[in-house]
Amino acid sequence: MSDKQMCEKAVELFLNGFHCSQAILEACSPLLGDKKPSDDLIAAMAPFGGGMGSSGKVCGTLSGGLALIGFTMGKTEPSAKDHKDMWRLSYKLVKEFEQLTQEYGGVNCSNIARVNWKDRDSVKSFYKDPNSRRQECFKVIRNTCQILNKLLSEK
Repeated sequence: MSDKQMCEKAVELFLNGFHCSQAILEACSPLLGDKKPSDDLIAAMAPFGGGMGSSGKVCGTLSGGLALIGFTMGKTEPSAKDHKDMWRLSYKLVKEFEQLTQEYGGVNCSNIARVNWKDRDSVKSFYKDPNSRRQECFKVIRNTCQILNKLLSEK
């Protein structure tokens, strides 16, 4: 799968019902080689959509990207050590995401999507209106996928 196909898959997964956090983790998992996130891990990423519990806080795309890095490089036992590149790559992802979302005013879902997730009509419009801010989410998902591809290829 090419980089472009992987990033388009992330957008497609988001379009088809995954939250941004889930779409990034699932679509970018080929960057991990043979190690694929379990269905349980994909499900666990669901509440990060809408900016952490639909609060509008940190964009779920960033959370999904960090989960991808942690999934492959994080420790699995208290006495174990994290992969030597985990913190460096995580920091780079956060910094590049800050750059990416600067035009929106920040890394929060409320900056990017500008949806009140607690208002049913706003949410309905976000999903149904082809000109909604959802278009911006597509861009952020696609560009975050490209950033992850670059970061994990250079590790």
